[in-house]
Amino acid sequence: MEPVTLATGRLLLRTVGPQDTNAVYEAAQDPDIQRWTTIPSPYLREHAESFTEQLVPDSWANGSMFTWGLFLPEGEELVGMLGLTMRSLSVAEIGFWGTKEHRGNGYITEAVLTASRWAFVHLSIDRVEWRAEVGNEPSRAVAERAGFTLEGTLRSAIVHQGVRRDCWVGSLLPSDLGLPSMAPYLPARTSPSRPVA
Repeated sequence: MEPVTLATGRLLLRTVGPQDTNAVYEAAQDPDIQRWTTIPSPYLREHAESFTEQLVPDSWANGSMFTWGLFLPEGEELVGMLGLTMRSLSVAEIGFWGTKEHRGNGYITEAVLTASRWAFVHLSIDRVEWRAEVGNEPSRAVAERAGFTLEGTLRSAIVHQGVRRDCWVGSLLPSDLGLPSMAPYLPARTSPSRPVA
């Protein structure tokens, strides 16, 4: 698939390339990004080069992951990154980080909603899943503001810096944004019922 550019009232979501290597490298020096995301730590310049020059374009081309740099429209200043990784035919996992200078402005929430809506409409996705290591309160706040339903804690479900860790999991469905699903959805009954033997 060719990279897709999306826009909101305040952001331009576009793929990153070699011209963005410096901005990605500098942003990823933030200890909070290295602490809570799965990027390498320490984050070296060659990591940024590999990301912007190979991983991002190759992932768009093979349809395995759709990654956007989040930029302010004027001057294209980097405010964050967001990726949708395909987990199955109709499920994508979302991941994101914001640059230190631009946190607290709602940019990441805005981008999460825009990318999720695009995935529901153009990729026939029926579930966008969010996962974050337990304790990553900023990521959880973004997910909750974007309308994700927190579904629980998965034990030993992610590996970060060589250590298995528990993570929170949540989901956003097309119906949460007023969109139809590709496949019918039958939610579980809310009242307890007896299992059929």
